[in-house]
Amino acid sequence: MTEVKVIHGSCADQTADVVVNAANRYLAAGGGICGVIFNKAGYSELAAACDKHNTPLNDGDAVITPAFGLKNARAIIHAVGPNFAATPDAFDALVDAYYNSLVVLKENGYHSISFPLISSGIFGGNLENPARESAKRCCEAVRQFVATYPEYDVNVLLCAFSANEYEKAMGYFGDSAVKELYLSLSDPMTDLVKGKTGEDGKQIKVVKENGNNMVVRV
Repeated sequence: MTEVKVIHGSCADQTADVVVNAANRYLAAGGGICGVIFNKAGYSELAAACDKHNTPLNDGDAVITPAFGLKNARAIIHAVGPNFAATPDAFDALVDAYYNSLVVLKENGYHSISFPLISSGIFGGNLENPARESAKRCCEAVRQFVATYPEYDVNVLLCAFSANEYEKAMGYFGDSAVKELYLSLSDPMTDLVKGKTGEDGKQIKVVKENGNNMVVRV
């Protein structure tokens, strides 16, 4: 079974076979999640691996490199999302960025993947709600992948880094997604979630505790 979980947190911090970098066409180190992944993996090693690919890539392309120092993943897939400021109708290319990442995942024998909300930051252009749009196109890509490869199971983590992005992405899913929140143990909310229900009556389950953080599922 292929499942999509919506995570409030960084895709670079999740444990998965593959972490996805929201890459530019030249696979160069940049800001945002791209810069975070380069720093975690090791700039020199990852840059050298990226240089082995023929660039510039096209919008929607995805290529793979080793994870190097990114210890919570086995590989990094670099997906090129469209820049909606330059190509305001490039929704198919956004679907392709997600879909081609899943295909590369399969081609390399992996089964879990941690995505950022591709093209939801500075590449979101003038989209009214880029986080919601990215979540929508991710789900389109997952449905396409499942239809093409029905026997290949993938666990998909779709990660919204900020609370604002998370709220807007969840606007697409409503109550249909498996939602996980990463909380600090010092957060007052943690006293309310262990074995209890939220104010809306939904069961809240502690998934795991790790050091000073706790993961809850609602």
